[in-house]
Amino acid sequence: MSDSRGDQFGSDADILSARLVSANRSAPKSPTEALQPESVPPPPQRSRAVRHPLVVFTNFVLTIIVVAGVALGGGLLIGKSQFDKEGALDQERSISVSRGTGLSAIADQLQREGAISSKWLFIAGVWLSQNQDNLKAGEYLIPAHASMADIMDTMVEGKSIVYSITIPEGLTSKQIVDRLLANDILVGEIKDIPPEGTLLPARYDFSRGDTRQNVISRMQRERDRVLTDVWSRRASDLPLKNINELAVLASIVEKETALADERSRVAAVFINRLRLNMRLQTDPTVIYGLFGGDGKPQDYSLTRADLEKETPYNTYLIDGLPPGPIANPGQASIEAAANPSRTRDLFFVADGSGGHAFAETYEEHLRNVARWREISAAPPAEADAAGDEPIPGAEEPLALSPDDEAAPAD
Repeated sequence: MSDSRGDQFGSDADILSARLVSANRSAPKSPTEALQPESVPPPPQRSRAVRHPLVVFTNFVLTIIVVAGVALGGGLLIGKSQFDKEGALDQERSISVSRGTGLSAIADQLQREGAISSKWLFIAGVWLSQNQDNLKAGEYLIPAHASMADIMDTMVEGKSIVYSITIPEGLTSKQIVDRLLANDILVGEIKDIPPEGTLLPARYDFSRGDTRQNVISRMQRERDRVLTDVWSRRASDLPLKNINELAVLASIVEKETALADERSRVAAVFINRLRLNMRLQTDPTVIYGLFGGDGKPQDYSLTRADLEKETPYNTYLIDGLPPGPIANPGQASIEAAANPSRTRDLFFVADGSGGHAFAETYEEHLRNVARWREISAAPPAEADAAGDEPIPGAEEPLALSPDDEAAPAD
């Protein structure tokens, strides 16, 4: 019985398999149908959204942007490397940029001078650095092999070549103006000669193209600053009425001695005389009264007759200080006039060594004069002669003429 069931099960499986095979078989084709090519299923359709013209255009634009971005980035990298690399100058060179010169003109000039290889690359680098309005006028010393970036930084920082002019102490305002006018690096005119004693002699730095009037203005500001500061620290018992009288006295001290260790002692002589109402009797004031801001000619010798000529500045004839400064004193002389030595000296005369011999009494002063005559080998008869005979040693500033043997006026 079991065999019968197994045979029946096998028979059913065969029948099922046969049906499946039959179901999968194609129906027989006619000869005409057999000759026709079999149809191929159509490709899948793209969505209408993908085929929309706006999408196509957007994809195109994005592609262009990506390509341009890659090209621009590469160009910027190459340009920056050229902007930063060493330049072609084989030695340093001075280049002047005038005020008001634009970026394009600056780039032109740099290219002509051989400082940069490409005007347009320099302009682009300056713009990308946002320094197109920051380049300063001036005269620049471009080092050898300086890159475009180095040159731009130098001009942005204004590191122009610095010149200087040193104004010696004791010059008149006119003499200072003449020196500035003779300087060919400065430009422009000076409106007016400043009042005497209003300029501070010192060293002043400037750049090519700076104006002479600007240097004058700086000298005036410095003088005002120094004079005000020193006046605030002056000795409390000075016989000076105001800050202007300090400037006058400082100018006399400046013309009397160039020795730093003598200034305060020379100032003391004049302070002591002012306290005693004695005339100052100082030769430089006589010279200023005769020649003014032009100064004494080098070949001119002061005479005893000059000491008797009436001018507002002749301290052999007037009482007290002259009406104004006779020169532009330096800070050291201003300090000395404001804080003189504590002495009782009333006289001084050249000692033959570049300095002076000081004395408290007229008798002591006469002995110093005699020693000075011995050193200078000037015969007393000639020295005492009246009239237009030159005063011996007058080319060397003296507070008192060694030949004026009359007692000082009270």
